[in-house]
Amino acid sequence: MKKNIYLSVIAALLTGFTLTACSDFMEAENKSAGGQTAEQYFSKDASSLMTAAYSSLKNYGFNLDLFSRGTDLYIHTRGKSVSDFDTYTFNTENTTVTNFYSNVYRTINLSNGVIYYAGADSQLGQEARFLRNYGYYLLTQQFGSVPYITEYINSAERNYPRTPLNEIYSAMIEDLTSLYNNSSLEAQSHIGKASKQAVAALLAKVYLAAGWDLDTTLGDAAQGTYTVNGTNNFTQAAAWAEKAINGIALTMSFEDKWSPFNEGNAEEIFSIQYERNGYGGDIISGGHSMHGAFGGYYGAYDASGIKGSSSEDCQSQKSMYLFEKGDDRYAATYMMVMYNSSFDASGKPTWGTEGYYAYYNAKDKLNTMAICRAYFPYYYTEAEVQAWIDAHQSQLISDKDKYCNSDVRISLLTLPQVTNWVYTQGKWTKSKVGIADYNLQVNNGTCVKKFDDANADFTNQANDYRDIVLMHVSDQYLIAAEAYLMAGQSAQALEKINAVRGRAGLAALSAFSAYQPEYSTTGNFAIKDIDLILDERARELYAEGHRWMDLRRTKQLVRYNVQFSEYVSDAAAMANNKGEIKWYRPIPANEISANTGISQEDQNPGY
Repeated sequence: MKKNIYLSVIAALLTGFTLTACSDFMEAENKSAGGQTAEQYFSKDASSLMTAAYSSLKNYGFNLDLFSRGTDLYIHTRGKSVSDFDTYTFNTENTTVTNFYSNVYRTINLSNGVIYYAGADSQLGQEARFLRNYGYYLLTQQFGSVPYITEYINSAERNYPRTPLNEIYSAMIEDLTSLYNNSSLEAQSHIGKASKQAVAALLAKVYLAAGWDLDTTLGDAAQGTYTVNGTNNFTQAAAWAEKAINGIALTMSFEDKWSPFNEGNAEEIFSIQYERNGYGGDIISGGHSMHGAFGGYYGAYDASGIKGSSSEDCQSQKSMYLFEKGDDRYAATYMMVMYNSSFDASGKPTWGTEGYYAYYNAKDKLNTMAICRAYFPYYYTEAEVQAWIDAHQSQLISDKDKYCNSDVRISLLTLPQVTNWVYTQGKWTKSKVGIADYNLQVNNGTCVKKFDDANADFTNQANDYRDIVLMHVSDQYLIAAEAYLMAGQSAQALEKINAVRGRAGLAALSAFSAYQPEYSTTGNFAIKDIDLILDERARELYAEGHRWMDLRRTKQLVRYNVQFSEYVSDAAAMANNKGEIKWYRPIPANEISANTGISQEDQNPGY
């Protein structure tokens, strides 16, 4: 096996400081810093390292493979290839896993550098400690035990053994608790900086993960059974979630919470910052691509005026029936109506104020603008959809030379068949299509709008400059609910759940047993208390990148994939030939090759 140190934790530790402020931190003389050494330069001002540490989050803040795929909520349609992460066939040399591992360690190393040069108790050092702990939180959730390194590496040392998971959790909790109690961090920040609220939110996540990983014992993986052996970590998780919530009520509508015109709102706790104005690089591809994920293909963006989506990670059958009637989050999560665009003399669609983005930029014209797509969830009746069509008949105009280059299509997303209304050549045709065939069509389901950038340029590239929200208040409500449930305090758990449901316009549940989801299950899949938590997280946090970690943490990963995934038939599909379940990602082969402190015997089970 070739020793490629660049793609290992060693490389991440030894290449993390290549910045415009200094040529290479290992050099004795730093020519670009006026002849100063790195020691001299950064001991005076480590702010550039801190900026680099924050910016490094962009390398993995959005990762479909690791955060969303291989779960119950997303499928690929229109012939899109199934990912190795959907089928659990990735291996130790997988590039996505390897890059994620290295990139997170880069954040940790940059943070350690800030602490080394600025001091752990300085303002910059306090922010760096938060980022370092956030990095270790992600690593422990994806890989379990990893090398826990808190010192700045300024040598060629290559011996970093895996640290026991309980020790990592203990160290993180100690550091974050001290940071919360003794730091000068701001109480809150809505501009992407570490704050006391963010520290409390991260502590809640760490305590919750520690409770599951250290204080529960797995029973049957396929059944998702477990035994709770202790509740202290769960009790602490609830307490810290309450500190992060800090009495903030969920009074903002879900639509407003995710509006592109309301970034940095009161519910945001910590986010990765993007800025379109003043971006110094290629603005067309300098953002991220979350706005183009989680949606079907609606025709070429440059011929239709509809944003580009890939037909990957569309609504799964469970997702189609996840939201119940009256839940405001459905319309705030998915784009139910898409508008036509007129075209200029060169044949290009009008962009921004017509077509897809008219929803944001031409609110006053929507009641007269031509419509080319509409998607209605299962709880609508055919009669209700027909009434909507009749009421909007003047807006439903089919002209392939002018509108969307296609027919008008209206879909009622029901199982086992989707009902389609198609308007072409002056008449409507109504038909029913099996879900398998529907998923092969162009108009295969609606898309997620939570991450839309209303100022997106005429492109389908990485042109989304919305901040990526990593922590927010309603997530903490549900973390508290899960922690209370696991600590045996079901009444407090239900109170938090009902607060989230209430904001969405749903009636309060009288008990966990009162929850009866609309999606169907087979075999002996009985609804448990933890399923209410996970379904509420699916609705509230849909497409935000929590799902795989949620299912792994709660020991429901196998149970949910076997029941709901189109790509996993049984528990054996998620295991190696020894029957070891792939609960974690593999330690990258390059890490084992380069790090003398880790051998093949240290590899995670399943690989």
